[in-house]
Amino acid sequence: MKIPRLAILFVAATVLIVPTGTTIKAAERPNILVAISDDQSYPHASAYGDATVRTPAFDRVAASGVLFTHAFAPSPGCSPCRASLLTGRYPWQIEQAGTHASSFPQKYLAFPDLLERQGYFVGYTGKGWGPGDWRVSGRSRNPAGPEFAERHVDTPRPGGVSDCDYAANFADFLRARPDGQPFCFWFGAKEPHRVFEQGSGLKAGKSLDTVAVPEFLPDTPEVRSDMLDYYLEIEWFDAHLARMLERLDEAGELDNTLVIVTSDNGMSFPRAKANCYEYGFHEPLAVCWPAGAQGGRTVDDLVSFVDLTATILDVAGVRHPHADDPALAPVGNSLRTLLASNAEGTVEPERDGVYSARERHSSSRYRNWTYPQRALRTREYLYIRNFHPERWPAGDPQKYEDDGRLGPLHGGYHDIDACPTLTFLVEHRDDPGIAPYFHLAVDHRPAEELYLVGDDPACLVNLADDPAHAEQLATHRKKLEEYLSTTGDPRMGHDGDIYDRYRRYSKIRRFPPPAE
Repeated sequence: MKIPRLAILFVAATVLIVPTGTTIKAAERPNILVAISDDQSYPHASAYGDATVRTPAFDRVAASGVLFTHAFAPSPGCSPCRASLLTGRYPWQIEQAGTHASSFPQKYLAFPDLLERQGYFVGYTGKGWGPGDWRVSGRSRNPAGPEFAERHVDTPRPGGVSDCDYAANFADFLRARPDGQPFCFWFGAKEPHRVFEQGSGLKAGKSLDTVAVPEFLPDTPEVRSDMLDYYLEIEWFDAHLARMLERLDEAGELDNTLVIVTSDNGMSFPRAKANCYEYGFHEPLAVCWPAGAQGGRTVDDLVSFVDLTATILDVAGVRHPHADDPALAPVGNSLRTLLASNAEGTVEPERDGVYSARERHSSSRYRNWTYPQRALRTREYLYIRNFHPERWPAGDPQKYEDDGRLGPLHGGYHDIDACPTLTFLVEHRDDPGIAPYFHLAVDHRPAEELYLVGDDPACLVNLADDPAHAEQLATHRKKLEEYLSTTGDPRMGHDGDIYDRYRRYSKIRRFPPPAE
């Protein structure tokens, strides 16, 4: 296992004050297990009624805790979303860490570091914060904590699945923990991130007939098979989570462990991941804490990942050292009272809006330009602001090859992960039945979008120009602008295009300049 430093910090005091004003004895502080899949959309878990994917571990957490139906990622991309969860701040509030494959300024404190300072034993396995370069910011380790990565799977597995034995690494972590010390562990699976072994879902015995294809994708055997491969990798993540839960249960520690299970952004299909649409940032979420939360409930409150950060600090009894500094403090609202409630449905109606942001996803445009979006999700509507609608949302259609030659048209689109579904759309873009789906995925979008998401979860009918929704458009526009301005978003007139200048540490592609 990789443990950059094993200095264990103990708390001198035996009582800590939590933000709610209650007290927790140090010996009674809960353990914390955060389990994050990589690229999974709501509602792709069997607890939500999906007929194809089987997620017994996620379902176990939901049954003994709370199943959330309206949880949203602060970004539809992995690196900024994970940074937001670690800091409790929205992506536009954390500078370089708020975009993809950049750096992570030290001044934005990560919750594993804060918990470690207060006596928690911390660690992670799999994917922590990333992609990006935390070293250039002067950090000595990944913001998710010390890495546990010695154990590897030595049994057959689908191609594209990591050989990291997440559950065995968690067991190593528990063995390394000093007796009586609470822990915080980050389980970051690398599944169901692309690439998938094509046909692996069918090979595992899954059926094309049970797949519910989102309306923004064509319902074809090729797309159904691609989704089966995606489901299979969700199940791989869930199987490791099941082993972790069982180990905690056998040790008698599950009751006093806050377990959070979610994903960092939506599924890696066209018009999902890297888009502020429902399938891009609406996430599965189940939370249990038998010792401190009423179980067996389904809650419809709007929840953001910044609220998860606030919850972790709250139940651990850790006050953020910059709690009084708006430039550095977490901005979420703890879910602790909601978890302790016995109510279902809408429990705290004051949770009336969550926000999300996208800047750079991959290297997908001329001069590494971003595609800036901000989104406001309320109970009924999704409002999206596209700050540069003249740019291509899925990436420029054409790029230079490695030998310097200009590649074929439609050979770009790198803000969509390479996959059989994208290949199918490109190859059949002139077919009358497929062309609309291709254009939905890659064409320019208007400056404003408004969707009535209860009726239109696929986000196909833009109501921004509909006079019948003019009042809702104005209300949501104002609410988003006020929040972004209050929370210091550079896109609100300060220096929005600073995101184009933030350095990217992953591969840089070359694209021709846009036509004038």
